[in-house]
This record gives sequence, C-alpha cells and structure tokens, in this order.
Amino acid sequence: MKDILQDIIIHKRKEVERQKQAVNLQTLLALGSDRLERNTFSMKTALATSPSGIIAEFKRKSPSKGWLYPDADVTTILPAYEKKGASACSILTDADFFGGSLSDLQKARRLVDIPLLRKDFIIDTYQLFQARVMGADAILLIAACLTKEECRILAETAHSLQLEVLLEIHHEKELAYLNPHIDMLGVNNRHLGTFHTDIQNAFRLVEKIKYEVGKNDHSPLLVAESGISKTESVLQLRDIGFRGFLIGETFMKTENPGRTLNKFIKELI
Repeated sequence: MKDILQDIIIHKRKEVERQKQAVNLQTLLALGSDRLERNTFSMKTALATSPSGIIAEFKRKSPSKGWLYPDADVTTILPAYEKKGASACSILTDADFFGGSLSDLQKARRLVDIPLLRKDFIIDTYQLFQARVMGADAILLIAACLTKEECRILAETAHSLQLEVLLEIHHEKELAYLNPHIDMLGVNNRHLGTFHTDIQNAFRLVEKIKYEVGKNDHSPLLVAESGISKTESVLQLRDIGFRGFLIGETFMKTENPGRTLNKFIKELI
C-alpha cells in the first residue's frame, strides 16, 4: 500500500530548503521582529477551560478526500469560528497536499483572539520561527515524521519561542516520544501512511497513554484528532479523559463552516 506520509516528507524537506534559501533565518527574524514581541495565547489552557474543547480546523483539501472547499477564505471562516464558539483554530499551512499557506496563518492572526495552531509537517527548527513570526500560538509535531531526538529538540525550541506543542501519535510505540516540552498529546485516528480513519484508535490507546503519563512528572492535555463527526463521539471521548477535539472536514465540507460549528457545539453543550 502506498505510504502517503513518506511522499509528503520527501516533498517537505525540499520545500523547507527552498524557503530557507529564499528567506534566511536572520532575514525572517528581522522582518518579523515586531511580531515576536506578541504574547502568545495558551491553547492548552483554552481547551482545559472550554465547555466544548473544539479546535476548529481551516483546510481546503486533504490527500484522502481531495478538495473540500477550494475557495475557502480565512477572512470569512476564522471570525465565524471564533464567534460561534471555537476554543482554538488549526490552520493548515501545507500548500501542495492541503491547499494551505503561511499567508492563511498570518491573516488569521489579525482576525481572531483565540489560540492558533500551525498544522503542518514540521521537520526543521526554521519552521518554528516561521510559525512564531506568522502568528501561531502552538505547533504540531508528528511522531511518525521524526526521531525521538528530533522531536525533543523541536519541542524545546518551540518552548523557547513561547509556542506550545501538540505531539501527534497514532501507535502505542510513539508514546516514547513524550518529553517534558509536550503540552498536549494528540491521538490521530487517521493513519498517516494510508489515511484510513478509525475513531476507535483513541479509545484503544487511552489507558496506555494514562499509564505512560503516570510514570512522568508532566501531564499533557489529551486531544482527539480526525474522524470526529458526531457529538456523541466527543462526549464519549471526554468521558475517558480527552479535553481537545480537532475537527476539520465535518465543518469544512459544508457551505458555512461557522454555522456548522455552531450547531455542533449547541448539540454538545
């Protein structure tokens, strides 16, 4: 079976190198010096204190489903997400596979006052500086894309930039990637190699997560990702300890994502 993630990472390494050559780190920091002074929002706190815990995602397409909303506009959807009760928003910044851009993140930051997650395939510290300059409050690290040492370095660097870290896992063995710099632990119900989705993955892993976390001093907030389309699923996941729920396609495949979010939250709480 074709491993989509491997193709994405090969492409991402080339993309990041091109970006670094076009705008080196010193230039990036100089251009974004004023933005680096901004105090970031805590996504972990927002999710922990929210009645819904919904992370509403902005994405135009995915490798598995194709185009969801080709003409989706950040300037319309992000304010609607905030107004309709999203605890935080996830912004896809990958262009080739998800139809996103760093410009989407930058625009979103100007429009809303809730935590923003840069969702991308982060493999280089340069991308962390990009995220901070463009207005992110948190970044996603995907265990399947990294070694444990790479994950630790990226998470530590993110914290030095006042960015919180959401670590995404899919298998029990990836719990070994947990380190003291992980603020949130996400269980992806979508296998990133095949893009097959099984929401039961979160239920299968939760006891193993609690056991592993119990051995350490740090306790990341639990986030369920992908495949969530029913409020019943959120309620069941909340009962076993999840406090964040990253939902994208359920909202973005509709004509009015903000209105769909509003209906979802009203059913939930």
